[in-house]
Amino acid sequence: MGLKPYMGLRGNALLRAAVMLVVAPTFTCYGYNMSVAGGLLTLETFNAQFPRMDTLHGDAATKHENSTIQGTVIALYTAGGIFGSLSCIYLGDLLGRRKVIFVTNFITIVGAILMATSFEFAQFIVARLILGLGIGGYLATVPVWQSEISPSHKRGSNVVTDGIFVGIGVTSALWIDLGFYFVKESSVSWRFPLAFQIVLCMIAMTFITMLPESPRWLIKTGQREEARKVLAALLDVDHDSEVITNNIYDIETSLNKCGASSWRDMFTMGEQRLFHRAYLAATGQMFQQMCGVNLITYYATTIFQQYLGMDAVNSRILAAAMGLTQPLGGSLAYFTIDRLGRRPLMLWSAGAMSICMAILAGTTGQEGNTGALVVAVIFLYCFQFIFTVGYSGLTFLYAAEMAPLQVRAAVNAVSTATVWAFNFLLAEVTPVGFDTISNRYYIIFAVMNAAIVPCVYFFFPETKGRTLEEIDEIFAQSKSIFDPPRVARRMLQVQMGQAQSDSGDNNTSGDEAIKTKV
Repeated sequence: MGLKPYMGLRGNALLRAAVMLVVAPTFTCYGYNMSVAGGLLTLETFNAQFPRMDTLHGDAATKHENSTIQGTVIALYTAGGIFGSLSCIYLGDLLGRRKVIFVTNFITIVGAILMATSFEFAQFIVARLILGLGIGGYLATVPVWQSEISPSHKRGSNVVTDGIFVGIGVTSALWIDLGFYFVKESSVSWRFPLAFQIVLCMIAMTFITMLPESPRWLIKTGQREEARKVLAALLDVDHDSEVITNNIYDIETSLNKCGASSWRDMFTMGEQRLFHRAYLAATGQMFQQMCGVNLITYYATTIFQQYLGMDAVNSRILAAAMGLTQPLGGSLAYFTIDRLGRRPLMLWSAGAMSICMAILAGTTGQEGNTGALVVAVIFLYCFQFIFTVGYSGLTFLYAAEMAPLQVRAAVNAVSTATVWAFNFLLAEVTPVGFDTISNRYYIIFAVMNAAIVPCVYFFFPETKGRTLEEIDEIFAQSKSIFDPPRVARRMLQVQMGQAQSDSGDNNTSGDEAIKTKV
């Protein structure tokens, strides 16, 4: 007898394995790279190896020039991420979700090896580009794969765990940076932190080959029997169950409504409002970056040391401890997203982040004021926590939900490229922004976050508890950009009425019915 498929796991156990063995290492690696380089920028051995990024020594003109170079080199990682994400427009449907995840993790390993072994500035630059290319590719694919194998009633909590793992990666990088800060007079102090992520990529590469492909991609590519096997394992029901037949029928019906399409169709409207949905997916991902999280995450150690005047050790301790707030925020999102919904978390988080940024603008300019310094540190921590509740993993989930199956890989690729594009912008301008307008730089993001609130309220529909095919129906019934939130509310009211009627007639609840849908 051969080995049982998917490591012999079914149902919830299989979903947990997918999260812990693929999603966890990939998003931890992404979070790790958001902060690992920033924690190395103030090391003497790193600046000695790459003096063109040294912002600690020299006169004012040299520091200003080097801050620009430093921002560009750090941001090149995000430039690679843009191209890695966009490559999935074509590769996502050609190769399937699993193969793309495998290949992009391999590319990430190559980039990490080149970066950790750099002796020349040019090699470090190339390594940053390759690293971004790999991470951008899997970041555009993993949430799609994860959302397509998750039951509708668990999709939110499953995919929002991405934010927890991003937080674990961020804080792990900062603590590792802190530990190796004490390895004086050796390049190991920065080479090991840059190489550590290789372990994470190898875990994801190994286990993605043992886990199921997306049943929606299988049906889209005509592999109906294989899709039936995957659905049977995911829902833990018999291979010939009527539940499987109904799921396949719903997916095929949705595909038939849309007809054959190419990635270019996401720039058209039509009955399914494809461009409208692609725009919402990309806009949500833009919000994730323009809230200002990466000006704190990338440069946490630099903010504490250079702009708040703390010593090197305390700066690294505070930056590493601040990263611990992200797994906590992600855990809160995990327990609330399928109860409260996507919109409330996005609305309240944006409002709270605006307040945090406004307070940071007022407190970080008070030199010599210990009270103001303490308040600034507290609200840096608060911002990181709040961000993870409403925007870290949630926008990846929302982008995957917005995208219809026929162009899901393409839309998610574009929306993830949006993350990288604005990530690049912030990584590029943040050193210069702090250098030129100092604490007033935070005011920009206080305004940005305040503007996000009405945008989410008027344009973003609620998707909690919906199958991906039901989300298609929300847009099919919409006629303008203002309609989806109203249509979603109306559909929910109808569904609740039907569930109550069914409960009275058949003693079954709407929750039980929806648990049979992927």
